Amino acid sequence: MKMLMQKPNERLRQLRESKNLSQSQLARLCGWSSISRIGNYELGTRKISAEDAVVISAALEISPGELLFGEESSAVYKNYKYMLLTSLKAGSPISSPGSGADLEPIRWITSDKRASEASFWLEVKGHSMTAPQGASPSFPAGMLILVDPLEDLASGDYCISEVNNSDEAVFRQYLKDAGTEYLVALNSSFHMIEFIERGVKLVGKVIAAKWGDDKF
Repeated sequence: MKMLMQKPNERLRQLRESKNLSQSQLARLCGWSSISRIGNYELGTRKISAEDAVVISAALEISPGELLFGEESSAVYKNYKYMLLTSLKAGSPISSPGSGADLEPIRWITSDKRASEASFWLEVKGHSMTAPQGASPSFPAGMLILVDPLEDLASGDYCISEVNNSDEAVFRQYLKDAGTEYLVALNSSFHMIEFIERGVKLVGKVIAAKWGDDKF
């Protein structure tokens, strides 16, 4: 009953300490660069938002209901964590995902999207996947995309691919027409890439996209 009688800020401090985590360590697990958010929540000077409750509870490996209400059965969310790897500049060279040491995880990002354990987040840079104004979807620079190498790809899906058997990787839409496969940018200033001509190798399907917490 003690947890039920506590306020959310008191539960947060007790749960964090039960995991032997400092405020700084918990903030890093949440993907936040500053510990002030955790500190303010524990002091009670800032109310824990529903969105942050999901992130914090995932880092603590508990349910949001346990954090906010002291009852594990109150959980209404299921969140998963995937590594954020080295930034991807759409259409520019990076080391291919899965190559090993060059892509050390930067931090973990949560999502309610369930994907394979091989999945990872990348940050879009550049403008090849920025659609014309008013068009949707659009993936501007700074947006995070979740890539699953084990997902099947169908025409119209979005993907990460290697081109010319090199370390160059691109973020594009996958299209198949009359048996011929293409990679197409949403920005018409970028040329379409044909698989046969450029020796394209698919890396993974983009299954989700969102803005990171640090953008707001």
